[in-house]
Amino acid sequence: MTEWTRSRVAGLVDHTLLKPEATADDVRALAAEAAELGVFAVCVSPPMVPTVALALSGASVAVATVAGFPSGKHAPEIKAHEAALAVEAGAVEVDMVIDIGAAIAREFDDVAADIAAVRAATPDAVLKVIVESAALLSLAGPEALSTVCRVAVDAGADFVKTSTGFHPSGGASVAAIEIMAEAVRSAGLGVKASGGIRTAADAIALLNAGATRLGLSGTRAVLDGLS
Repeated sequence: MTEWTRSRVAGLVDHTLLKPEATADDVRALAAEAAELGVFAVCVSPPMVPTVALALSGASVAVATVAGFPSGKHAPEIKAHEAALAVEAGAVEVDMVIDIGAAIAREFDDVAADIAAVRAATPDAVLKVIVESAALLSLAGPEALSTVCRVAVDAGADFVKTSTGFHPSGGASVAAIEIMAEAVRSAGLGVKASGGIRTAADAIALLNAGATRLGLSGTRAVLDGLS
């Protein structure tokens, strides 16, 4: 069993601020805290990318952003353009939201085209695909979740990710991570757990289930629970 120390877990964290009321000062504070905590990346809304990229200049913290967030109900061309603009502004990772309704309806060709559009627009960025696992599990079942993850593999994603953290169905769960990790294991994709992770125990359970990255807004509280 892996020993999940504070520094090891910190190195797997996307320190996240995606609240719509976030200000430039909030984002600069997030960047400073990220550098202090030793996290892998920060994740902010697309308009905040230039601010955080400047604030992290010289720091070994990656800049991540989102596309089609939080609903996923955007035309693929819009998501792709939004992602491309953010990469031009300094983001090196993009967390895109699929059209959850298309996945629930098993319109998997549409889901694949959605992902492929963002992939084509950001060929050099790390692409994480947010599948809203809690919604898929409750409304379509585990096979739909597994299938969407395999679709993401074929469409060129680098990670599959549980949640936006904004959906009423909930965030990450051990059950979802186990399904997602199994679906992408042979392809070597990462699995990001995000949404509702508030304690060290939550984080460790998800990492043991197969998560390889964590999206946290309360990063310090989680890390403070580790030695």
